[in-house]
Amino acid sequence: MKTLVTLVLLICVLRHCTAAPVGPSAPQDGCCNGFNTTKIPRKRVTHVAKTPSGCESQAIVITTCLKKFCIDPNLQFANKQLALFKESPSKHGFNLKPCE
Repeated sequence: MKTLVTLVLLICVLRHCTAAPVGPSAPQDGCCNGFNTTKIPRKRVTHVAKTPSGCESQAIVITTCLKKFCIDPNLQFANKQLALFKESPSKHGFNLKPCE
């Protein structure tokens, strides 16, 4: 009986720990709630775009195979990533391979 109770409690704790909410800078419905300042290497970037014009706060969304980052559009590196991606993603070393 003690083993069963321990097992149930362990499952509850593990479920609670893995059910983390989405971070504040992850885009939801195409819009961002906050900004991230992480510089993402181009070789990891699969897509770069601006948030839709209907969003309350504008951001540059940088997508990798694992995550989307909302970057402050006033940061120079984010604008450079966007400009280079629009110009020619393959020429500037972006990751154009399908994500696994």
